Amino acid sequence: MKKLGNVLYITTPEAFLTLEGETVVVKKEEGTSTRLPLHNLEGIICFNWLGTSPALMRACTERNIGLCFLTPNGRFQARVSGRVQGNVLLRKKQYQVSENEAESVPIAASFLLAKIANCRVVIERALRDHALLVDVPALSQASAALKAILTVIPESETTGELMAFEGSAAKIYFRVFDQLILHQKEDFFFKERSRRPPLDNMNSLLSFFYVLLTNDVASALEGVGLDPYVGFLHVDRPGRPSLALDLMEELRPVFADRLALSLVNRKQIKGKGFAQKESGGILMDDETRKKVLVAWQERKQEEMVHPYLKERIPFGLIPHTQALLLARYLRGDLDAYPPFFWN
Repeated sequence: MKKLGNVLYITTPEAFLTLEGETVVVKKEEGTSTRLPLHNLEGIICFNWLGTSPALMRACTERNIGLCFLTPNGRFQARVSGRVQGNVLLRKKQYQVSENEAESVPIAASFLLAKIANCRVVIERALRDHALLVDVPALSQASAALKAILTVIPESETTGELMAFEGSAAKIYFRVFDQLILHQKEDFFFKERSRRPPLDNMNSLLSFFYVLLTNDVASALEGVGLDPYVGFLHVDRPGRPSLALDLMEELRPVFADRLALSLVNRKQIKGKGFAQKESGGILMDDETRKKVLVAWQERKQEEMVHPYLKERIPFGLIPHTQALLLARYLRGDLDAYPPFFWN
């Protein structure tokens, strides 16, 4: 089983990364620098404009260390990848299945079933743990509606039908999402999902987590030899990692939504850490972003028993595990793709 490594997050805008021997050197304008052994890293994510040296890029590609560039505000810019991993026959099979709707639908349905089931878990946990603080009838009704959608998804014959169910489920889920925010309601509330730009603090936090998760899933897919840009549920578009978006659907409630709610409800982040820009979008400041990244890494270190493998693994290896299971299915080693159902 793959081991969970460390991820280096560069949040200082003026920082520049170089390579000295087997060491990553983080240089800043004031002359200070930080040194980290390259062999301890699984990935580097830069929230800066200056970037990295070509020598470090090459070293990362040779050692399969993920290197991702985001703007200081968290918008995806680029990923640096080395040689394609895995067997070419696996990718040819992936392309073949993606062009055949009859073969794509069962995989896409699995992604969607797990997503909706995991959304229900988020709601049901709120009902179980905070019945005195939430609108129990509204949440119970939403959970029942999502359960009803789960029963009809296996009957779908086209990806168009699945996307329609996905849209309906998302509306039901996000309609009651504000009920899951228990504290700091004056600063953190949720009316509807807004993106590019996010128009409130909660949407800003969710969008940030979704970017991090997309990068982790794309890296996991590349690591097992799959093409993250050729999916089964999301339509292929230039520059869009469709398969990464497919796979992250089942993980979003577990990784992003639940963690965002925890940070707010436990008052680990504050509303003053967010600011509105001229465009109307909401962005978090440097201090808040660092707190969020620490929480993200701590979450990935937590362990759980994988529902299919029945093995205890860190949360951070779930994207890799699911990517590996998907590859095994495409190779014919499994009768069906086993999605991640959170307990």
